Amino acid sequence: MPDLEPAADGSPNGSPNGSREQSRAGGRYFMRFTRAQRYLHAVLFTTFLGLAGTGLPLRFSQSYWARRFASGVGGFGAILFFHKFCAVVLTLAFLYHVKDIFTRGLIHREKGIFWGSTSMMGNWKDVKDLFGHLRWFVGLGPKPQFERYAYWEKFDYWAVFWGMIVIGFSGYAMWFAPFFARFLPGWALNAVLVIHSEEGLLAILFIFSIHFVNTHLRPDSFPMDMVIFTGVESEEEFETKRPEEYARLAGQGKLEARISEKPAIWLVNFSRVAGFTAILIGLVLLVLTLSAYFRE
Repeated sequence: MPDLEPAADGSPNGSPNGSREQSRAGGRYFMRFTRAQRYLHAVLFTTFLGLAGTGLPLRFSQSYWARRFASGVGGFGAILFFHKFCAVVLTLAFLYHVKDIFTRGLIHREKGIFWGSTSMMGNWKDVKDLFGHLRWFVGLGPKPQFERYAYWEKFDYWAVFWGMIVIGFSGYAMWFAPFFARFLPGWALNAVLVIHSEEGLLAILFIFSIHFVNTHLRPDSFPMDMVIFTGVESEEEFETKRPEEYARLAGQGKLEARISEKPAIWLVNFSRVAGFTAILIGLVLLVLTLSAYFRE
């Protein structure tokens, strides 16, 4: 959500006014995500895959594949245990993220956390970019020029944020039903079962279709956007995908401070394996979800 501020010792040597041709010839790379942000995302997508992979057999327990899966891992009790384990880990990651946002925004007074070009908060430019993108799709206008975060990235972020609150609360209300029954009426406890189930399905459908398409299957990212794994992107990619951020940093004299090292080969290969594995698992779960849902 907040803007990325590189370390002070990350500034390169040389003049910030070097020509674009020289910089591209040198193969410059720029940091987009810190190591902590990448680790947090890794926890997010692994636990989400775990929740989806265990929640679907519980939701469609009468399906043939769900029964086979349960018999192979020790029964539905074992599936429920791993579902709860992934939920706790993801909850801790979410609370850490929220704490980090408010610490940086309210205590350290970091600019751009809650509003501005580097924030994940939506603004009027996102609305104009959305309609501009639609016009560009049908050839009625130029392609919008994006800042640090495009409108669909903000939509993805807030969809996950909303899902964490709704699915998380309903899940814990089911888990600790005797405690919540002290201050919730009976109909509310019945409602959380439906909410948790349907919102969970919606989250799976959203992540494994819309998010995958927006992030990895767009023409300028296909077959995979590696930046969330490596943390860096080439200068050409940076300038092409986020031209307004590139121009803003160059105009402020902050572009050079974002320069980073080219990702190591082992990291790129590992990222490809991890990313394609996650996408493959997600697509399999999407197919199982749709097939089980429409057979009910």
